[in-house]
Amino acid sequence: MSGLGLVLLVLALSGPTLAFVPNGNGASTHVSISSTAILQKVTETCRAVAEAEGHEFKPTGSSPEEIVQACLGPKGRGQVSGAKFHAALQDIYTQNGLVDRDFANSAPHHFNSEAFLQGRGLIIEGMVAIKANIQEHNFQAARELLGRVLHTLQDFYSHSNWVELGNKDPYINLIRPDLPLENLADIQTPTCKDCTRKACPNPILPNILKEKKLTSGYVGIFSAAKPKGKCSHGGSGDLTSTTVPRGGISKDERRPDNMALHDAAVNAATAASLQLLEDIRSAAGDEGFLRLMGVARSAVVVFIIDTTGSMSVDIETAKTAVYKIIDERKGTQDEPSEYILVPFNDPDFGPIKRTTDPDEMKKEISKLTATGGGDIPEMCLSGIQLALTSAPAYSQMFVFTDAIAKDIALKDTILALMKSTRSTVSYFLTPSSGRRRRATATASFKDYEDLALASGGQAIQVSKKQLHEATEIILDTSTSALVTVLQRARNPGKQETFPFVLDESLQNITFYITGTSVTFTLTNPAGVVQSQSEASGKLGTVHTVGNLWRVRLNADKMTGSWKININSNEPYTLKITGQSTITFIYDFVERFDGPHPGYAVLTGRPQAGQPANLILSVMGRKGPSSTTVGNVSLVRVSGPEDVSNSNVTDIGNGDILVTVDVVPEGEFVITLRGLDKVSNTEFQRQSTTQMSVSKVNIQAVVDNSLEPGKQYKLPFSVMTEGFGGQYSISARNDKNFPLSFPNSLTLTTGQYTNATLTITPPANTPTGTDVTLTLDAKSANGADSNYAVLRMSVVTKITDFVQPLCDVVSVRADDCPKDLSQCKPFQWELSANLTDGNGTGIQSITLRQGNGTLTHSSLTDPTVQALYNASCCSQIVEFVAVDKVGNVGKCYHSIAPSSGLPALSLSVPLWLCLLVSAFSGRS
Repeated sequence: MSGLGLVLLVLALSGPTLAFVPNGNGASTHVSISSTAILQKVTETCRAVAEAEGHEFKPTGSSPEEIVQACLGPKGRGQVSGAKFHAALQDIYTQNGLVDRDFANSAPHHFNSEAFLQGRGLIIEGMVAIKANIQEHNFQAARELLGRVLHTLQDFYSHSNWVELGNKDPYINLIRPDLPLENLADIQTPTCKDCTRKACPNPILPNILKEKKLTSGYVGIFSAAKPKGKCSHGGSGDLTSTTVPRGGISKDERRPDNMALHDAAVNAATAASLQLLEDIRSAAGDEGFLRLMGVARSAVVVFIIDTTGSMSVDIETAKTAVYKIIDERKGTQDEPSEYILVPFNDPDFGPIKRTTDPDEMKKEISKLTATGGGDIPEMCLSGIQLALTSAPAYSQMFVFTDAIAKDIALKDTILALMKSTRSTVSYFLTPSSGRRRRATATASFKDYEDLALASGGQAIQVSKKQLHEATEIILDTSTSALVTVLQRARNPGKQETFPFVLDESLQNITFYITGTSVTFTLTNPAGVVQSQSEASGKLGTVHTVGNLWRVRLNADKMTGSWKININSNEPYTLKITGQSTITFIYDFVERFDGPHPGYAVLTGRPQAGQPANLILSVMGRKGPSSTTVGNVSLVRVSGPEDVSNSNVTDIGNGDILVTVDVVPEGEFVITLRGLDKVSNTEFQRQSTTQMSVSKVNIQAVVDNSLEPGKQYKLPFSVMTEGFGGQYSISARNDKNFPLSFPNSLTLTTGQYTNATLTITPPANTPTGTDVTLTLDAKSANGADSNYAVLRMSVVTKITDFVQPLCDVVSVRADDCPKDLSQCKPFQWELSANLTDGNGTGIQSITLRQGNGTLTHSSLTDPTVQALYNASCCSQIVEFVAVDKVGNVGKCYHSIAPSSGLPALSLSVPLWLCLLVSAFSGRS
């Protein structure tokens, strides 16, 4: 499977690389290793969940789309989109690849230069932070950490001599800090012999192999020096490979002289990745693990509601809309996967309420009341910031307010966050004539219109009495597999015809037009015409409320080339949406050089005056092979449509590299046309979030977790290709942690200026807290700016790495017959004592295998007593104990007489359970 990480690692490489890279002849990459492990673990988890829910898990194929469709199961009406799963995979692959750019010269990140203890430290620290973030539902931060940890773990098997020592299985001690790293070669011990030929199959010294000493290759990017007698990594990018002993032991590339070692390293790295993923799955639980991987219905619905005194009618309408979504969609694929509520007032906003339980959301929103306020504008943008930094990417957000924003200074931050998360924000505006508004020179309702358009949402102005009619749009858009076919805006308004294509896969096609004094006609491929005056016509139903026109097409005769003609002298917007599993995700990327040249995802706007590069992942109904990509363009949403065509390179499995030589002026979106092979019809899709270019560039890398009560220094660099001079610097974080940074920098054209930002989490910050930092740089005249959005995790240092222990006290299976055909009436029983070795306490005990009943005493007891009862037909039991810092222990027992395995009757940590599992043929 190919992904964005593959591009980061290997696309258009101009020199040697120091990671698993494809070089023909079946070589593997970090992406292919990660993909194999993730898809296998997700498949295992989905199968377990399906069996627990009583339905079959039968994917029609191995693509992520088909795995998600089978995993979520039969839920009635609604389509299942694989977009979130694809996006989650790309997050992991991207961060995996960025280790080669951001930490190219860090030995621990690659297990180079015998940095075993430090490399293991990075893995353990990362695993702790991943589990803490999952516990706090910060899945985006957890995915980014997972990508980096997987890279380091996988590099161990390519860069060390683990497989040369004859090891085929992973080194479990790398993810077990309570187990020592043994038999490490010290710095005085020579490890390699000189290689004078172009290729040497195995230059490890015989005594190192005999004594099973662990070593890794030294790397020199800027120097050829290395300790005497030590192995090098190898390759022209490693200067130490020319110092005796010459050559290298890297197994990154599959060459004729190292095919067996390369394959062994790949197999071990894949198995190690599976072990790490299994540990995370056990700590997170099946539901948490699948949410980490983006396996969920696409809709996440966020309500951001003004609770000031004049909003009583609006709040009641919002409640009704939420209740309707919950009641109509519960148990279907269109049921939102998560509900989020953010109230705001003045001067307060929040706290955020989030839940996957629809009944819980009903309770939370029923508590809202309208109080306070007056003539003061509200903290609307602060509420939106809280939502954007807390909700998953690609969320649908709905803001209810009747006031302008008091915190308008946050507008640039909100724009940056919307572009970063690609969430869609729509506004229901009910200006109150009875409530005096304080005029300001900087804020107006037009700010909401600007933000809505930038995110692909809409700003709907209605009276309070009409609001309940306008909220139908929430039902339309808070749905699974939502796609945008076309969105345009015209200011000033004019008469214009907009052509578009509808394909066979689209369902529930809806048009939204906002504006005043608007007339329009809609024409289908057969030439049938319907105007706005026909409430129920041959093509669809038309409804109007406030400044919104809503047109829902009839279910038949939709496929082909359509057009809509709109006429108004006032500003207006047009948006066409539908439901379909054919969609795409994208990232703008930039090329980087160095030992590992490739492409990295941009965290801000693309650079002006340069060709724009982006990676698109296209999803079809039967996986990527079921679509063909035609044309990709960058198109202005507002004003003249300066269509910028592109060069498209197919890199396989639905992933394409797009290069655009000329980027449109102003804000633009991505349009994609292609062929759906299933129906043999042309499809058209558009991104929702608008982008623009900038001559300013900000670079910053988060290299560690934050620790409560301690300063974290973040180096960053700013450069402009435009006019030099004074540039203002601003930074905000969503947790209001204390920040210090320079308010301005003097930039010289074409040169980076370095600076440092300091952020200090308070000492009482809970572990697992996710912090979103937005960093902006703006020219003195405000004409050019750019931003970087960075995620940081706050993690308390832990010393408890001991996993819960299982002591099987007794097994009563004497009544079970040897003849399984007679097993049904008989029962067997197991009792066990569970303890947490380091005293932080057991947090959860769950049944992993077995169809019986597991009960246990209070988790607060020093020794937790577990009792398992099952039919003799179900002969295997495995349950998982997780302590409060995420350490995982397992109990496994089989009464099958042919298993040949001893019962686990002693204290059994995870590593022994894994060995038993391996011996019994289970992964």
